[in-house]
Amino acid sequence: MRRSLLALCLFTSLAHASEPLTIDVHRDANCGCCKAWISHLQDNGFTVNDHVEADMSAVKQRLGVPPRLASCHTGVIDGKFVEGHVPAADILKLRQRPDLIGAAVPGMPMGSPGMEYGDRVDAYQVIGLDSERQDQLLSDYPAN
Repeated sequence: MRRSLLALCLFTSLAHASEPLTIDVHRDANCGCCKAWISHLQDNGFTVNDHVEADMSAVKQRLGVPPRLASCHTGVIDGKFVEGHVPAADILKLRQRPDLIGAAVPGMPMGSPGMEYGDRVDAYQVIGLDSERQDQLLSDYPAN
């Protein structure tokens, strides 16, 4: 009986570990880079619920994205915002940081996920935002 229970617990844990992460992405209907970022997330194991919005400014305001961190699309995972071209690896970092309410790549830097353009890569940072609305550096990506 104990072996069966142990096997069941192990199987249940493995099943949960292999479940894809789900993120909601809010975007404008005509944004090509938003679709490319969604593809980046899907290629990295995320399940994406794609929401086409008529008023992205209202979405950002509702989700608490400060204008200084704004980009073109906004995701939501675990109740936290993901603004702009945040790499999948940094979304995983965000999920491990209970002190953060969101993460952002401000603007639209070339070479960030969804903004690939040949070999060009601009320097950019992934900024976390804590509950006191203070910036926390999550990652720093150099230019090439």
